[in-house]
Amino acid sequence: MEKVIMGIDPGTNIMGYGVLKVKDGKAQMITMGIIDLRKFGDAYLKLGHIFERVTGIIESFLPDELAIEAPFFGKNVQSMLKLGRAQGVAIAAAIERGVPIHEYAPMKIKMALTGNGTASKEQVANMLQRLFRIPDSEMGKFMDSTDALAAAYCHFLQMGRPESNAPHYRGWKDFVNKNKDKVCK
Repeated sequence: MEKVIMGIDPGTNIMGYGVLKVKDGKAQMITMGIIDLRKFGDAYLKLGHIFERVTGIIESFLPDELAIEAPFFGKNVQSMLKLGRAQGVAIAAAIERGVPIHEYAPMKIKMALTGNGTASKEQVANMLQRLFRIPDSEMGKFMDSTDALAAAYCHFLQMGRPESNAPHYRGWKDFVNKNKDKVCK
């Protein structure tokens, strides 16, 4: 059985994505890259571009599942709000296309990949480079893409042992049906 897993590292200036193919219990990298949002001055244009690009990537690779890095709680509330919006738009694009979503804390992703929950971005990137034999020329200058690939790989490792009973949604209708008490009519 084959499965395609897409990973996303949310960001408001650079958003990373990575796609894995799982076949016969082994993960293989299909692609990784970034969505560059720095050219957009308006925050709402950035959100629109995130939705368009994530939807396009989903349409190109047809992932069976999406693994997304959860925002970490920092000191700057405004940064958290912006990051949460970016993550929410990426999640909305996946829900729109019926892709189940799985969220992982940054420490969990780092632990799954390196065995150290406080590993640096460089350590995560290095581990992925060795694991998937990625040439230096394909690593890119932004580690957001390797962070996204790490989220996908973390989900691959977790597939056989789900951690929670958190609901997963196959689209807007499924979300509404499972959350009737939370949805405005």
